[in-house]
Amino acid sequence: MKYNNLHELLMHSSSSRRYFLNLPVTMQLTLHKHNNFIHSAHELHMRIDAINAQHRALALSGNMENNL
Repeated sequence: MKYNNLHELLMHSSSSRRYFLNLPVTMQLTLHKHNNFIHSAHELHMRIDAINAQHRALALSGNMENNL
């Protein structure tokens, strides 16, 4: 099901809310910055994968101070 944003997804999907609340706080805060771009549980998982990939790339480059 598609929602208007992450906030709405978390308000209406208990499974997405449980998943989100089990993430590290830093990831939760980063995802809130992407609020308007997450409309489904699938997009939530894809966004987390993309953020993790970006963090890995930054760590490998030695440039972790460039936060998302």
